[in-house]
Amino acid sequence: MTDINLPSQPRFILTDGGLETYLIFDEGLDLPDFAAFTLLKSKAGVKALTDYYLRYLTLAAAHDMGFLFETPTWRASSDWGARLGYSDQALAEANASAIALMIELKQEFARQRMPVLISGCVGPRGDGYDPGQIMSCDMAEAYHVPQVTSLRAAGADLVSGITMTNTPEAIGLVRAAQRADSPVVISFTVETDGRLPTGQNLGDAIRETDGATGSAPAWYMINCAHPTHFRAQLNTEHDWMHRIGGVRANSSCKSHAELDEATELDRGDKADLAERYRELCEAFPGLRVLGGCCGTDHHHIGEIATACSCALS
Repeated sequence: MTDINLPSQPRFILTDGGLETYLIFDEGLDLPDFAAFTLLKSKAGVKALTDYYLRYLTLAAAHDMGFLFETPTWRASSDWGARLGYSDQALAEANASAIALMIELKQEFARQRMPVLISGCVGPRGDGYDPGQIMSCDMAEAYHVPQVTSLRAAGADLVSGITMTNTPEAIGLVRAAQRADSPVVISFTVETDGRLPTGQNLGDAIRETDGATGSAPAWYMINCAHPTHFRAQLNTEHDWMHRIGGVRANSSCKSHAELDEATELDRGDKADLAERYRELCEAFPGLRVLGGCCGTDHHHIGEIATACSCALS
């Protein structure tokens, strides 16, 4: 497995917020099945994605932070692609196009003081909130291999499994990345009690995934929950805590069930969210990657970047 060579400085690597919720609610774009990769088919769609990422790159540069691109390919896997009329070849081309766009933007901003990494985003086979019918590790590996291979071959520095709801799928995805000789990051969805949607404790999920893959993930992340939902689970005395390298929190304190039923976007309290990130960064020096999930945009991430920069002073 190829490692990710993260520089010791800067301390923080910024990434984006809730891509799909922003494009739908703020830009008024139609994303069937939350599939942002469909925008790559048109010049207008590519421009919308370019404008989106440039806001975050600018924030990272302004705060002397690194930047981690997360490609708009969360839904660019075979089941979701088939629902949208994409053939296997068309999906491979879409994944490659996403990486090509990130490379183009990276070349505009990359400099010695601003490390930039490109992560190929891989979503779950099912829903990001509900584990549904859980695959075996072998089934998950077979399912994710085509997308992971396409992303890596196109030039992704790593792949990230975002909103993973269960450990068998996470393990299968890690093995798919190993087959593609790609570094991999796993980000788990957690509920209001800080546990995975399966009910599994976060620490147990990390231990299980590490145990089945030789600790292959470069780091783990937490996503799709407000810090108030998972803060109590985090403690420096836990043997797995050093494996948490990033957070992509929701802006809302609502449960996933409440968010599913909501007709308007809950943007939460940006200042409060930023303060909670600052506290996490001070309590856990291993946190490097700072981003957002549902309901967050560049305004939230800007406040988070400012607050966490202050944590270093």
